[in-house]
Amino acid sequence: MPPDNKYECEGYASGVKKIAGIDEAGRGPLAGPVVAAAVILKADSNIPGLNDSKLLTPRQREKLFYEIKQQARCVNVSIVSSETIDSINILQATRLAMTNAVQGLEFEPELLLIDGPISLDLNITQIPIIKGDRLCVSIAAASVMAKVTRDLIMLKLHEKFPEYRFDKNKGYGTKEHRLAILKHGPCMAHRKSFGQAKRFFQENLFGY
Repeated sequence: MPPDNKYECEGYASGVKKIAGIDEAGRGPLAGPVVAAAVILKADSNIPGLNDSKLLTPRQREKLFYEIKQQARCVNVSIVSSETIDSINILQATRLAMTNAVQGLEFEPELLLIDGPISLDLNITQIPIIKGDRLCVSIAAASVMAKVTRDLIMLKLHEKFPEYRFDKNKGYGTKEHRLAILKHGPCMAHRKSFGQAKRFFQENLFGY
């Protein structure tokens, strides 16, 4: 993960200490919540292998999840349900999850490094960074915390609704998942405003 000095983009050299990396998981799926994490790492944290969660295996992410919790100054994760996503749209739900993640931190950050072109209604200096989860260690840490948390939620949903195989697709619109919606209709975990679930509800063919 560039730069060679991973803390270069964190601003430690400029004297800023409490820097929170912010990232989310679950903006694109047809089902399940959107999850955001905020992580303030210690300046001397050393977490080998930390990277964008999408570039890691499930086993690597799980190992890093516990390593981050041990080495972080503080971590907070926020979950916004599929019902809220439908009521305020996915962009606003993502911003809500990120805002809640920051506001729930034990320490108030001096600077927010946010993955992607997103700004939050918070009176804290913010820097949105495209592909920040590959450039900044604190954002990468947040991406792992959000992804692992959301995957655990989807495994729980699989136990309740096994026909959709949320354990495999994590709510994303795979062919198998879309065929399951065609066969069974959407369940309460599906987003009414997304993809095939949206079409089902628009046509009033299925309900909860």
